[in-house]
Amino acid sequence: MQPTKTKVLLAEDDLSLGYVIKDNLEQEGYQVVLCPDGEEALHSFQKEEFDICLLDVMMPNRDGFSVAKKIRQKSDIIPILFITAKSLEEDRLKGFATGADDYITKPFSMKELLARIEVFLRRSKRLYSDQEQEFKLGNLRFSYTDLKISNENEETSLTQKEADLLKFLCEHRNHILRREEVLLNVWGKDDYFLGRSMDVFITKLRKHFKSDPNVNLETIHGVGFRFNTP
Repeated sequence: MQPTKTKVLLAEDDLSLGYVIKDNLEQEGYQVVLCPDGEEALHSFQKEEFDICLLDVMMPNRDGFSVAKKIRQKSDIIPILFITAKSLEEDRLKGFATGADDYITKPFSMKELLARIEVFLRRSKRLYSDQEQEFKLGNLRFSYTDLKISNENEETSLTQKEADLLKFLCEHRNHILRREEVLLNVWGKDDYFLGRSMDVFITKLRKHFKSDPNVNLETIHGVGFRFNTP
């Protein structure tokens, strides 16, 4: 049972399923706002504060991808979990590109959904409770709190997921990290599609290190990565 009322935005056009999810979450102590389409979900998000968003992919008026994009323009931190009947790789990758943290594919058990939600809520609590953290990486400075990486000449903003990944790499710098270890600690589970998403974020991070050749994110083929810093 949740000690406080964690607020969930649930967008699901299949209202029979929506009410089943809503009832089960409320039994566990969550407060749930159920929206029957993407437009209403976005309207609710703009009016109220939520702790996590559960978005069906295929909805009338505005699909889940579009809603997630709009949410990400306002918040990099709030977890977004897609609920979908689709399991195609391109749909999952598109979802991660729009800012989703994870997918759950219909049909699913409420036990599985609750477990996924709890993973991301624990992550959010860590983000909000962390003391200010700054890491020196050669001639670069990375502020996890401010989501910034900078050198003498420029400062670049990071997304929350880029910052989460870079923070984990900083905490284990100059050591070999297995792919599954990174996925479990940053994404909450080891999954093929999340692995593809992680590779995209690794490529994005490497671009930020170009100003210092002594800082590099090395791929150890068949194993994982090593973040090499002075």
